[in-house]
Amino acid sequence: MKDFSFSTAGCIESGAGSSLKLHEQCARLGITRPLLVTDPGLVAIGLVEAPLEALRANGLASVLYDQVREDPPESVILEAVELALAEGIDGVIAIGGGSSMDVAKVVAVLLRSEQSLADIYGVDQVSGSRLPLVLVPTTAGTGSEVTPVAVVTTGETTKAGVSSRVLLPDVAVLDPDLTLGLPPRVTAMTGIDAMVHAIEAYTSKHKKNPLSDNLARQALGLLAGNIRTAVHEGSNREARANMLLGAMLAGQAFANAPVAAVHALAYPLGGHYHIPHGLSNSLVLPAVLRFNMPEAGQMYAALAPLLGGTDGESLVSALEAIVRDTGLPATLSQADVPESDLPMLAEDAMQQQRLLVNNPREVTQDDALEIYRAAY
Repeated sequence: MKDFSFSTAGCIESGAGSSLKLHEQCARLGITRPLLVTDPGLVAIGLVEAPLEALRANGLASVLYDQVREDPPESVILEAVELALAEGIDGVIAIGGGSSMDVAKVVAVLLRSEQSLADIYGVDQVSGSRLPLVLVPTTAGTGSEVTPVAVVTTGETTKAGVSSRVLLPDVAVLDPDLTLGLPPRVTAMTGIDAMVHAIEAYTSKHKKNPLSDNLARQALGLLAGNIRTAVHEGSNREARANMLLGAMLAGQAFANAPVAAVHALAYPLGGHYHIPHGLSNSLVLPAVLRFNMPEAGQMYAALAPLLGGTDGESLVSALEAIVRDTGLPATLSQADVPESDLPMLAEDAMQQQRLLVNNPREVTQDDALEIYRAAY
């Protein structure tokens, strides 16, 4: 067996209504004045109201920062830090999707550290510690509640990552009740995102290990078995709970066995056309898997029974059926990506070498272009 290391959140709390008991986590962590990080959409539909009131009812003078937006820019993080400093915050809670959790992670570091935001971009650049941190996902997708990574938008089409074990939270709270109102399209996109995390972790060229493999398999089975129900019967609590657990298990897997070419080719789609991350992954997934088949076919065949298949090609076909059944666009042309932009996208994808090195098959710029063409 190869040597490996595995890290995850300090504690995981799972159960319906668990977001109404955040005061218990705060008491354990010594938080008396938390900053609650979320986005205006969740506030508008009332999703944050009950957890916030429960905190206040239990004597915690919570301060709300609700200006997170998708692909959060640096200005959002700095604004949240400024509010937290002014309010004497001693802990950070996020309730939301990957963007809110990513913002909360970075804010928790900057409130304790003497480093600037620019100082912590990259891998293991965070020195010191952070404020106590609790992450509560409202989508079953990113797995950000158990990953040591946060992604920040730094320009019109550029992003930078902060990757450090310091970003792993003290507590991840999985409350399926918070996902019951998720729209079908968002449920589908985030669910497929999580499935990509599981598949890419299982086939990762670097750091793949027995723990990540088992987590990836369990995650893919839960996600594939429940995504259609969650999309078409959004109030089905059991399906929602299984999706949330599957997304977290996939997050644990890829946090330790990193993702690869699907993500590398998806990122330019998000940067140039603001296609949501999960949909970007979905659009290139079949073409990347077919490209990888010469090197990863046996691993894909091992995963295929989880989706009712027998070999690598049947795995891809089953994934295409999920995309079709959940109503997402299946090709780049259906997503209104200009065909003339494909060479530019291939060039941009080559900038994602930190991901491409994990792919089971080497990807050149010409290969990337052919993958985009196959996905078109």
